[in-house]
Amino acid sequence: MATLSIRSLPDDIHAALRVRAALRGRSMEAEARQILIQVCKPPPKQADFAQLQQWVDQMYGDKKPTQVVDALIAERRAEAVHE
Repeated sequence: MATLSIRSLPDDIHAALRVRAALRGRSMEAEARQILIQVCKPPPKQADFAQLQQWVDQMYGDKKPTQVVDALIAERRAEAVHE
């Protein structure tokens, strides 16, 4: 595995990283590593979306819900009238 040194890190960022790491029960190094992993990992592969579609097909079969977004918008509009 590679090693990375970060020079000239602003003091306020260093302090924020220290606090963030402490809140999560990690070392500063572990927290920085986790941040870099989350930010730099590649986007999901197309196969992941295909697997999701397959799961939806298995779950609903021929009875997939339709116009879900329209129903949610209508429901929210009805709730907003009473606010």
